[in-house]
Amino acid sequence: MTDNEISVLLEQSPDKGRRALFDEYCNYVYAIVAGKLRSCGSREDIEECVSDVFADVYRFLEDNDINGNIKPVIGVIAKRRAIDAFRRLSVRYGRSVSIDDDDFREPQSDERIDVYAENRDRNRIIMRKISELGEPDSTIIIQQYFYNRTAKEIAKTVSLTAGNVQKRSSRAREKLRSLLLESGISY
Repeated sequence: MTDNEISVLLEQSPDKGRRALFDEYCNYVYAIVAGKLRSCGSREDIEECVSDVFADVYRFLEDNDINGNIKPVIGVIAKRRAIDAFRRLSVRYGRSVSIDDDDFREPQSDERIDVYAENRDRNRIIMRKISELGEPDSTIIIQQYFYNRTAKEIAKTVSLTAGNVQKRSSRAREKLRSLLLESGISY
């Protein structure tokens, strides 16, 4: 059934229209709500939220004329209602994890937390130094090394020629190398 057919049915027979709307969009709403609440809510919480979504949709449709575009309205209402439910359930059940819980994941023996922290700090310094290069050099470096884009592709985004991008990239790498050496990072 199309959105226009549901709209007409809602005008002619509100009860039949609501039933058709529910039948058509129940799975859609359930998918949105379950996606938001799966980490903190039970099946009953999800079903209650789905019911609340349809109550909100019915109220909205009584007060507003949407000209047959029902799906986007339902999607927005479902997302907002699910976020509200997520917040409410997170507070009710608490979001902290005890180390005694079965869900608590201990670091694997091959994980090195100290190395991870060191790499994270190093990456943060590198990103700060890249941003110190200024525009368009920082954009060129990020596009080139983080997104593997060619000089020609980068040239389109920064409004330069491919040759200019290559020259700026070369100069920016030299400048970045000296900035990183000053920060104690060398390769």
